[in-house]
Amino acid sequence: MKVYWDKRFKSKEMVWGEEPSRTVYHAMDVFASNNVQTVLVPGSGYGRNTRHLSSRFSVTGLEFSKVAIEMAKGWDAKTQVIECSVLEPFILETQWDAIYCYNVLHLFLMEDRMRLIRNSMKQLRDQGIMYFTCFSDQDQRNGRGNMLEDNTYEYKEGKAAHFFTEQDLIQHFAGMRVIETGLLDEEIPYSETETEKYSLRYIIVQMV
Repeated sequence: MKVYWDKRFKSKEMVWGEEPSRTVYHAMDVFASNNVQTVLVPGSGYGRNTRHLSSRFSVTGLEFSKVAIEMAKGWDAKTQVIECSVLEPFILETQWDAIYCYNVLHLFLMEDRMRLIRNSMKQLRDQGIMYFTCFSDQDQRNGRGNMLEDNTYEYKEGKAAHFFTEQDLIQHFAGMRVIETGLLDEEIPYSETETEKYSLRYIIVQMV
């Protein structure tokens, strides 16, 4: 997977454009209302979302693509990026007030999805907030291609995703207090002429 992302960042550069996800603005409001000062971003990429988060919070990103990390240095100098796989135990000395994870969770099979969530929880302070986004079962890609697990499809050759129902997403975060869940459509520009529309779910949970 690391080779895939290095190649993609090299060929597409800012593959998802410069503007952040709409969920970033929502997360910033939620974090501010909960007195968040520090934010950890697993799968931070080239800084598309961290650049806006770091305008208000102290942000640390986790990213395993060296290409993306080098891009982020010039794009979002305020965010510290640590080279790290989100599936390896990223036990760091610091614990964070909040975690924002955009469209990473759905990339994995069940065992690895739960590993990512457990790793994230270990880095969260008591009463800390997590904001995760992922593909929803309402997305047009759901059901395409070979089924790898329940609601998980290789919808494009070499590319798979898990498509979450609301209840499925809540169950992934069992043991945490659910603050809010939601469903939204988001358009991502891949070029001046190519835009893809995705149906996403988000969940906001708190350590108890």
